[in-house]
Amino acid sequence: MQIAVLTFDGFNELDSFVAAAILNRLKAKGWAAHITSPSHEVTSMNGVTIQRQKPLEFATEADAVIIGSGIKTREIAEDQELISKIALDPSRQLIGAQCSGTLLLAKLGLIGSLPACTDLTTKPWVIEAGVEVLDAPFVAHGNIATAGGCLASQYLATWIIARGASMKDAEEAMHYVAPVGEKQIYIEQARSVVAPFL
Repeated sequence: MQIAVLTFDGFNELDSFVAAAILNRLKAKGWAAHITSPSHEVTSMNGVTIQRQKPLEFATEADAVIIGSGIKTREIAEDQELISKIALDPSRQLIGAQCSGTLLLAKLGLIGSLPACTDLTTKPWVIEAGVEVLDAPFVAHGNIATAGGCLASQYLATWIIARGASMKDAEEAMHYVAPVGEKQIYIEQARSVVAPFL
């Protein structure tokens, strides 16, 4: 399973790195989550500059895609040239969006009339784009999922692992990253949020 974690300038570190780290727990099974960006370097909302692992075009061929969020998402959503380069296919890809990434998913025409999740800051913009926003951390419709709140990235990762491998694999990945003494709580929470959408 090859996964593109779309990461744009002004990105939120939690959204891109937490999901990628959890998904990469399945490396032994041939999985790889790649920071995927339109430019060679991107700088986070807090000034952390990183190099991409894959170019934006990789998203077209990836098995799964997560669209991360950031402080420049509204600008990106209006950049028709950039948006036109993001060619996703929910008939063969698992596609998730985190927080303001839901706005990009809407601009790509992949949400339609489906209710979605996003963060509280982005909520008005997603509603303005014609999407019903749920007061929930995660929702999935077929091969498209959205999450709201930075730490909800764990639910996107759990969903992709459960769909692409198994819930057991997802639980093992969560067990590894969850705090000591709270591992079972985290696993049960992730399962309870994601399982209804599998």
